[in-house]
Amino acid sequence: MNDFEPFFRNPHLSTLAGNFWKRAIDEQRFPTREVRYQTEPGTTVIVHENCPAGEAKGEVLMVHGLEGSSGSGYMVSLAQALCENGFAAHRLNMRGCGGTEHLTPTLYHSGLTIDALSVLRQIRQKTPAPLFQAGFSLGGNLTLKLAGELGAAADGLVTGFIAVSTPIDLAECVRRIDARENFLYQQRFVRSLRRRYLRRHMGAPERFPLNGLDRVSTIYGFDDQFTAPHFGFGTAANYYKTQSALNFVAGIRVPTLAIQAKDDPMIPFGLYSDPRLASNPAIGLRAVGHGGHLGFISRRQPRFWLDRVIIQWITEQVGIGRRLVN
Repeated sequence: MNDFEPFFRNPHLSTLAGNFWKRAIDEQRFPTREVRYQTEPGTTVIVHENCPAGEAKGEVLMVHGLEGSSGSGYMVSLAQALCENGFAAHRLNMRGCGGTEHLTPTLYHSGLTIDALSVLRQIRQKTPAPLFQAGFSLGGNLTLKLAGELGAAADGLVTGFIAVSTPIDLAECVRRIDARENFLYQQRFVRSLRRRYLRRHMGAPERFPLNGLDRVSTIYGFDDQFTAPHFGFGTAANYYKTQSALNFVAGIRVPTLAIQAKDDPMIPFGLYSDPRLASNPAIGLRAVGHGGHLGFISRRQPRFWLDRVIIQWITEQVGIGRRLVN
């Protein structure tokens, strides 16, 4: 794997730089195509797809983080890098995200794997090419949970999974976000969650009652008041307990790469020493000392170290698969 020389050693600067650093897709070379996938009755998700010239070496489904979308910077730069290296990129908007509230009657949550699984299966129907799923932050939790749920059944559907800056224990990570030094992140997430829920309320007030939305000030509070009851989990504590990827990773049976910065301000790195993850030979952990949360900005060009690591790994997996076939 590539050595990482961080542009910033301060985790908050790394996190902010990762969020605000300008990224773009060369639409002349790799035009974006909007594809709609029905994933269950009444729910459609939008996937923005970019393809290389000629036959793709493989396909990568990407899943964004909390309150992100297909336009999130890490999704955009990885899509560009994938296409440059001969892979097709599929940027999934989780249900209700990216301006798609009108396409589903429900919210989304960190363990709702049904949409990604449906899209993977529909992509697989179109092509026999190697297929990967890459998840970021909340999308990483969803990705690892899905990998664990599928277990050996993933073989033949998905070649490998990648999870980046993943809150594998939702309760512990929400507690970390509650820390004083993370106040700005917490409030940004909360404001976005409240705005999204208010839009849902305006469209369907009976299904999305306000229930003191204006008084919610933490992610835990939002999940306890809205997410958990909406999906039948009852409380945020039960939602986190049942949907954390750490409870599923022992079942992973296909190659999986977890990428994590030790200084991630939102995720205690000690979680990655849990034997359910650390003792699973299917899971490789790529840990670096600095990088923040979804940062990983390199001091040297190219800046987006994360993209290079992911592409190198999936290229290796494609090569391994081909050698096994031949």
